[in-house]
Amino acid sequence: MTSEQLVVHDADLPGMDPVTLYRVLALRVDVFVVEQNCVYRELDGREVDPTTRLLWIERDSEVLATLRLLRAADGSARIGRVATAMSARGQGLAAVLMHRALELTADVVVELHAQTYLVAWYERFGFTRAGADFLDDGILHTPMRRGR
Repeated sequence: MTSEQLVVHDADLPGMDPVTLYRVLALRVDVFVVEQNCVYRELDGREVDPTTRLLWIERDSEVLATLRLLRAADGSARIGRVATAMSARGQGLAAVLMHRALELTADVVVELHAQTYLVAWYERFGFTRAGADFLDDGILHTPMRRGR
């Protein structure tokens, strides 16, 4: 993939066009609901919060990877919904999004719930374990934190 073909975006909900939003949400459903066979409420209302940002990478109008960045009332941040299309895995796209999310949150504590098999991947970005593993929709997760 050449850099001129790769487009990295971040926006709040009003800053997104409806077709792109649809593609981001469809990717999340494809990965978390269909591929991982988890029946859960993917649309949880957090996108409408004015502090929420959606980050995504697209090439030729196809959304290849995405993540969601939430802000808490105390100023801390939470990264979630990190997903890469099956056809785009192994290209480092999620890492590009993580770096951008961490640039946007450089001055605050950032938390996430990693699927446990990905703990070492998140550790590459400075995250450390922040509690006991837990099951969420039948998938083992590990709470992690970066910062103070």
